[in-house]
Amino acid sequence: MQAPAAAERNKGPILAVLREYVGPGAHAGPGVLRVLEVGAGAGLHAAHFAQALPQTLWQPSDIDPRALCSIAAYAEAMQVPNVLPPILLDVSQGWETWGGTQPATLDLLVSINMMHIAELRCTEGLFKGAGVLLKPGGVLFTYG
Repeated sequence: MQAPAAAERNKGPILAVLREYVGPGAHAGPGVLRVLEVGAGAGLHAAHFAQALPQTLWQPSDIDPRALCSIAAYAEAMQVPNVLPPILLDVSQGWETWGGTQPATLDLLVSINMMHIAELRCTEGLFKGAGVLLKPGGVLFTYG
């Protein structure tokens, strides 16, 4: 359960911006906000954000099976009940393979530190998936 130092440093500033999109009054209607995090890596961000934003249901994912173990460990160690079990997700594949996520069901699609290190087809897949899976008014949130 290790995370890059950068993740530790940037979790606060990223959370501050995320609060603008999921904080009180930031969305229309009651209920839980569905979030899919693509490329959750070690899981530090997923656990930290879900803990700070209890009105979200956070679905972390990663292409690396080893990362899934770390994500689950972070959620368990931080006792974050609104983090779903992580799913294996290759963002370059069609949205139909993204763990059963249905069209227009996500409030937020989060991608942190993926686009600058992944192949172009991954960024293209992220944007295509966002166009289908986000609800009207939903937000694709990228960092890095």
